[in-house]
Amino acid sequence: MHQHDYHVQVTWTGNQGSGTRDYRAYSRDHDIEIAGKATLQGSADPAFLGDAGRHNPEDMLVASLSACHMLWYLHLCAEARIVVEDYTDQAQGSMALTSSGGGHFTQVTLRPRVTVSGDSDAQLAERLHERAHALCFIANSVNFPVTCEPRIVLQ
Repeated sequence: MHQHDYHVQVTWTGNQGSGTRDYRAYSRDHDIEIAGKATLQGSADPAFLGDAGRHNPEDMLVASLSACHMLWYLHLCAEARIVVEDYTDQAQGSMALTSSGGGHFTQVTLRPRVTVSGDSDAQLAERLHERAHALCFIANSVNFPVTCEPRIVLQ
């Protein structure tokens, strides 16, 4: 088994002078840094007093599932000689809050719209989504259902 390690630095930048003396006294802003890559500006979801203009962990979880699936799918299509010309996913995730104040994702649905060349096998193109899902590192790491509702368009 090969192991890949990932290193991320998250730095809170939201101290507005009094730290966390009060729940509303601090910003949820933070920077997400990965060596050699652009810094992501993060915050909490606006429902939790975050900045709507910054990325939040929940959005990034859904985006990670979508991107991982897409990358596996493109790989499998290349191997199967299916020419993908366009790929867009309108992914959606749902999170439930619990009475204890915590919460958890209950599901994520991927809705990729994939345009393939006219000489590609559209049925195989659709079936490869199942294989991509089975191989996706992120989908294999979560404890909630991730479903895929692909739409294949022949160019």
